[in-house]
Amino acid sequence: MPTDALLDRFLTGLTPLAPVAVWAHGSLAGGDYQEGRSDLDLIAVLPRPATTRTAWRLGLLHARLRAEPLAGLLHCTYLSTGTVEDAGRRHLTWAHRELFKRPVTPVTRRELHGFGRVLHGGTPKELLPPVPDTELAEFVVRDQRDFWRPTVRKAELWRQDVWIDLGLLTFARATVTLRDGRLISKREALEELPALGAPGEVVEDIAERRYGNPARPTEEWTARRAELTRSYLGPAIDTLVAAYS
Repeated sequence: MPTDALLDRFLTGLTPLAPVAVWAHGSLAGGDYQEGRSDLDLIAVLPRPATTRTAWRLGLLHARLRAEPLAGLLHCTYLSTGTVEDAGRRHLTWAHRELFKRPVTPVTRRELHGFGRVLHGGTPKELLPPVPDTELAEFVVRDQRDFWRPTVRKAELWRQDVWIDLGLLTFARATVTLRDGRLISKREALEELPALGAPGEVVEDIAERRYGNPARPTEEWTARRAELTRSYLGPAIDTLVAAYS
């Protein structure tokens, strides 16, 4: 299986850095993983904070994985035992074929505690502080208000599959988290969208691309899909934020 082969090569390549733990989250851990379509979302805990030399070694590791078919989908954030408790800290991350820094969000931390998959070493519950319900809810509202709501106004983005999928699925997941206090998978979010009033044509489009054999979309449908999504998502986010702010 290409996924297992890639993970094996990644873990082997990481061995010289003596990782304390490596975990999977997202679809790979939550049971909704679609090989070749889903990202491989990983967290590695190193014994020491990343230095310039560490970054160089990690860049080389990921460069060596490029021959693997799914390497472009592998994303990993590198924490250290001394920084795991700082929820606001930005950590070295490999994603989209480059190194940069970003935080490990409360949603990811809660995922790890709830259903994180241990690939190596200690468990999330042993090494990662739990996320209080208030912190999770505040983050979800902030993400919808400060990131997704302004993004709805950027019309050109919504002609791309990834923004359609992430925008609607993230909104459904945010709604369930705020309403019920739990995290759901992307498949569950897709099932939730019709009840939330999302446009049926777009929901079917997402389902076909995630789980079916989609045809190449026409220019007309791409434009219509973008307009349907933006017309729905803007007011829906406003309502959600007003209810839970």
